[in-house]
Amino acid sequence: MGFEAEIVDVPGWKHLYSGKVRDLYVPEDQSITDRVLVVASDRISAFDYVLSTEIPDKGKVLTKLSLWWFDQLDFPNHVISTEVPDEVAGRAMICEKLDMAPIECIARGYLTGSVLGDYQRTGTVSGQRLTDGLVDGSRIDPPIFTPSAKAEFGEHDENIDFAGTVERVGEPMADALREATLGIYGQAEKIAREHGIILADTKFEFGTDANGVLTLGDEVLTPDSSRFWDEKTYQPGGPQPSFDKQFVRDWLTSPEAGWTDRSTEPPALPTDIVEKTRARYIEAYERLTGNTFDQV
Repeated sequence: MGFEAEIVDVPGWKHLYSGKVRDLYVPEDQSITDRVLVVASDRISAFDYVLSTEIPDKGKVLTKLSLWWFDQLDFPNHVISTEVPDEVAGRAMICEKLDMAPIECIARGYLTGSVLGDYQRTGTVSGQRLTDGLVDGSRIDPPIFTPSAKAEFGEHDENIDFAGTVERVGEPMADALREATLGIYGQAEKIAREHGIILADTKFEFGTDANGVLTLGDEVLTPDSSRFWDEKTYQPGGPQPSFDKQFVRDWLTSPEAGWTDRSTEPPALPTDIVEKTRARYIEAYERLTGNTFDQV
């Protein structure tokens, strides 16, 4: 999609791979094979494109918020250390190398986004029948597991049902992924609500460690991987104001952006959209953690 990451030289580490947002490094010492350096950039993606405009401090917000969540959750995670080289300080974690499951594990507690159309057409989401009469923003009780199969970079992930998950990873792993996804969502949804924020949905990625233990990897519960809504302004029946990159998606689909041909690169974000997006990410961090971003 025309994307080329700007790679930072990190002493002691060799660049391995760049995704839409993260850059992965492995130790230059080839005898160390059990860890990776995960660096969160300021890149932002939308509609399977990495935008040409970055959001200042976004990588630091994602890293700090992920670390905070890892401390709140009662589930194994991949973080080994935050003692990283100065070149990537504040935006990197040294993590255990996992055998990652090829499944994006999504928990949905509210009906919105890409699955709303499925529900309106069929009354189902990911093969699961929901209550009649739901609208955009309605609560789904109990929350549901809506997996997708990971695609190659630049391609669309494929929405699948639970049977499709079983086909890809086997029934024991599929059961474990669903149980972990909904269990962690339940923990996080309660914590977020205590801070006046609704966790509408979120994506997790899991892998197994060297001992075969299912482990939470990647980032977790950030504005890049979750929909956060303000509990005070929540009103079912339409799109909700959010503390995530939906703000960028909304601008890209507006007449102001003029982006009518989705086969072409998206336009650069204007300065005010960049500033407002940065402010929303920081507000999510500060509301959830109680910390002031500039002081952490």
